[in-house]
Amino acid sequence: MKEINVKGQKRTDVGKKATKELRKQGLVPCNLYGEAKGEDGLPQAVAFAIPAVDLRKVVYTPHVYVVNIELEGKHHVAIMKELQFHPVTDQLLHIDFYEVNEEKPITIGIPVKLNGLAQGVRDGGRLNLTVRKINVTAPYKQIPEVLDIDVTNLTIGKSIKVGELKFEGLEMATSKEVVVCSIKATRKSNAAAQTAEEE
Repeated sequence: MKEINVKGQKRTDVGKKATKELRKQGLVPCNLYGEAKGEDGLPQAVAFAIPAVDLRKVVYTPHVYVVNIELEGKHHVAIMKELQFHPVTDQLLHIDFYEVNEEKPITIGIPVKLNGLAQGVRDGGRLNLTVRKINVTAPYKQIPEVLDIDVTNLTIGKSIKVGELKFEGLEMATSKEVVVCSIKATRKSNAAAQTAEEE
């Protein structure tokens, strides 16, 4: 997985007025959930803020990043779990980060990359990508940047489901029945098939 380094500043005032002021200053309010737990046994969040400009690369991209956050001299390795955007302006309002380590498995959506020229496309069919990301579970160091899927032997009318995929060290968290990609017949492929039958 790709990595990015950011510096954050802890925030003590987490009220609406304070968060509004942070956004005016070009900062994004964030929470970091990690190993620390409160008296109620629930994960305790560390409230902090990061300059919005430092987050553009990691937010507006199809890639999945591990984020190295420096907070008051302490280093935290995390992934983004939840992002909130303004419904009208699309401005980034808030991010929840989840702290990770090299041993503990995490579940995260990884982009799918289709490789090869499918036989069904050669025969005039159309390749459809149904899901752009597949959820996988593994320690973050074992998770690749993309999931490479070979479609060379895929023919018209056939599909590849999540259950047919295997990647070393990864456990599939998306349902096995989910169709990743398929080849649909087109007028061109139907006409070619009819011509072949007539011949």
